[in-house]
Amino acid sequence: MSLAYTPGSRWRNRSEFLQGRAAIVSFLQRKWAHESDYRLIKELWAFTEDRIAVRFAYEWHDMTGAWFRSYGNENWAFDAQGLMRERHASINDVAIGVTDRKFHWDRTGPRPADHPGLTELGL
Repeated sequence: MSLAYTPGSRWRNRSEFLQGRAAIVSFLQRKWAHESDYRLIKELWAFTEDRIAVRFAYEWHDMTGAWFRSYGNENWAFDAQGLMRERHASINDVAIGVTDRKFHWDRTGPRPADHPGLTELGL
């Protein structure tokens, strides 16, 4: 997956500022070790020739079993070969109860085509 980024790709994720594939891989390994049973929905917000903006929500639980829904926006910029050269993510985490979860598909596969998106879920 890291080959989708330019070697010098720059990221901002919450309050972390990263540069380069190795730093991004390390960050993602830490993130995914902490955020278990991750399920994500994104919606395209806007795009131009080399930029995309999306809004998203994802649900996950930590090692204690506490559930969260994380809301955010991402802005991506791509180089001429289509590799991501910049990613800026603003994310807010909200604690939720297990009964408040909305994303219930099998996490080993993609979101089913008939599962509602963010707009349909009122998010």
